[in-house]
Amino acid sequence: MSVTPATPVTPARGLSGLREFWYYFSQNTGAVIGLVIFVLLVLIAVFSPWIAPHDPAKIYNGFFLVPPAWQEGGDGRFIFGTDAIGRDILSRLMHGARYSLLIGAVVVAISLTGGIILGLLAGYFRGWVDTLIMRLMDIILAFPSLLLALVMVTVLGPGLFNAMLAIAIVLQPHFARLTRAAVIAENSREYVTSAKVAGASHIRLMLVTILPNCLGPLIVQATLSFSSAILDAAALGFLGLGAQPPTPEWGTMLADAREFILRAWWVITIPGLAILVTVLAINLIGDGLRDALDPKLKRS
Repeated sequence: MSVTPATPVTPARGLSGLREFWYYFSQNTGAVIGLVIFVLLVLIAVFSPWIAPHDPAKIYNGFFLVPPAWQEGGDGRFIFGTDAIGRDILSRLMHGARYSLLIGAVVVAISLTGGIILGLLAGYFRGWVDTLIMRLMDIILAFPSLLLALVMVTVLGPGLFNAMLAIAIVLQPHFARLTRAAVIAENSREYVTSAKVAGASHIRLMLVTILPNCLGPLIVQATLSFSSAILDAAALGFLGLGAQPPTPEWGTMLADAREFILRAWWVITIPGLAILVTVLAINLIGDGLRDALDPKLKRS
């Protein structure tokens, strides 16, 4: 039985697909706004050592809890004010963006890789392999995500790396279940059957034939998990189990400022707003990606 080879994607077709993707993505105004905000955050994070007005760890004696520049008693040198020990909040926010975005990227990379491997194995081989993997994922999902991450970090010890590892394990079942469902749906299609008849190995079938056609929903889930990872890391940092002082991570900044919430609103409100804006922007991007990648949601 002869098998018709897959038609290669020409540059023109690839460009057309990119234009189609951008068309549907740009129809979502919120997604475009979120993308602009996220790009700005990435630029701030990358260039923070050069554009931050002060060293994030430098202590300015005599400038403790200075209010923002626009408020009475503020100082123009400290636009967002200073914290309880005289460090510039704006500079710490800029450098903290690097940690928050790094946490999101590392967590998504770990959980996505592990989830894809487990989901591919479960959806492709089915049987006892599927049962074993899915029951393990069900056990993880049975616990509240933040509580499970909290317990794991407590066992592993406080620290940024342990926090990222715990959050990645907690988020992994979502990718595994999504990959499994997509693999099961794709495994019964004609192009997979043709590849099997042509003698393709299991590894080639899973990684080359099936997986590329399952990436759409995984990209959307990765975007949403990115924001969840930032939130969970901030929560662990607030509890003292994530990044440790003097690291300018946003959750740690909140933890350091909680005792001054009534007398110095800016030390806790401004880092909280940074987390809110970042998570909202990423969620808006995820919504736009869903519209652009899901054929059922594309408007004619």
